[in-house]
Amino acid sequence: MNIHHLELFYYVARHGGISEAVRNIPYGIQQPAVSGQIIRLEEFLGTPLFRRRPFGLTPIGQELYAFIKPFFENLQAMGDKLRGGIAQCIRIGGSEIVLRDHLPGVLQRLQKGFPKLKATLREGYHPQLLHLLQNQEIDLAITLLGGKPPTGITALELFKLPLVLLVPKHSKIKHAQELWQQDRINDTLITVPANEPMWKGFQQGLARLKVDWPTGIEITTVDLIQNYVASGYGIGLSVGIPKAKCHPQVRILPLEGFAPIDFGVLWQGKLTPIMEACIEILKDTAKALMT
Repeated sequence: MNIHHLELFYYVARHGGISEAVRNIPYGIQQPAVSGQIIRLEEFLGTPLFRRRPFGLTPIGQELYAFIKPFFENLQAMGDKLRGGIAQCIRIGGSEIVLRDHLPGVLQRLQKGFPKLKATLREGYHPQLLHLLQNQEIDLAITLLGGKPPTGITALELFKLPLVLLVPKHSKIKHAQELWQQDRINDTLITVPANEPMWKGFQQGLARLKVDWPTGIEITTVDLIQNYVASGYGIGLSVGIPKAKCHPQVRILPLEGFAPIDFGVLWQGKLTPIMEACIEILKDTAKALMT
């Protein structure tokens, strides 16, 4: 029998169905793939292993599950034992601001509970981090969330960030409403790529106002947007980051009526002890930032 097929059947039997199994398998796999491989296992055995609706194991399925359950349930513990204890490696993805300004303190606290901590950090924004997560190249993504996550990905909101505009310090514009009253906005819009939650939220707000303002300069990081605004290239889109220092040559204009963007943590599959501990520290850090 194919061991991978048995592993998938274990998760299906344990969680009471294929859709629930997909949400708990500790790596990325889509529901059709699980269904197809379970069918192959049943074809190999020449018998169904469970009823689909309502879910229930057949007698053969119960016998097989009882046989493989001890192996798969003890696999993580055996791996930890062979490594000399609880796994102390974690791979985290986040933006430059997160990795530079906020994560060092998180890792210092995490190391108190995991003295042999080994952390791997990857820089990126939402689309890149989601790709890394689905490819099992990172364990946690700290990022703007951007709505409902894909199947198999779990999201935890830490706080909401307001959308803001950045203008050069000596700009005559005092309020964002001044822009919406113009027949045509001539200022260059400096913003992140169109697949970012920040850009999508901004465009939804513009649509409600019936304002058209296409991107003039596309930049991948919020820090660079500030630098280009300070150099006089145009008006930048950003988020109001708690306790963050603004560029001395830039002013912030609140965007009233624009929905804030959720910021939080993404992960895939079951949390390990070190991932759980890291998320708890992130929750404490977020709470401190917002007070």
